[in-house]
Amino acid sequence: MQVSKILQNKGSEVYTIAPSATIETAVQRLRDAGIGALVVSGNGKSVDGIVSERDFVHGLADSGADLLRAPVSSVMTRDVMTCRLSDTSRDLLTQMTERRVRHVPVVENGDLCGMISIGDAVKSRLDEVLHEADALREYISAN
Repeated sequence: MQVSKILQNKGSEVYTIAPSATIETAVQRLRDAGIGALVVSGNGKSVDGIVSERDFVHGLADSGADLLRAPVSSVMTRDVMTCRLSDTSRDLLTQMTERRVRHVPVVENGDLCGMISIGDAVKSRLDEVLHEADALREYISAN
């Protein structure tokens, strides 16, 4: 299944935050939206970085509670793995596993157009495998 189909099923809403926003604001946004990562973007269209719960935990371990007043840019991941609408869930899962990332922004022609989580990719792949198994069962029972 292509990333475009995954977004069609789950929606393409992406939560972003400015690099200058405080980590406290980012943590509240994650909690309120019930998500695990935010795309860091100065203009809401490009990907400047990504920040996740993991980044906050590491930052807290290093800086303590003072971290909450720091800008998101101080803990964000700058080298962001992205994918395209034409990528497949199989390829995406492979890359996510190899690079140990759980959230991948979808970028097309330089513009942010979605976000895929590891859960989205796994669900998509499971749906594909179940569909293939059903097709094989039908084929076998028909012969």
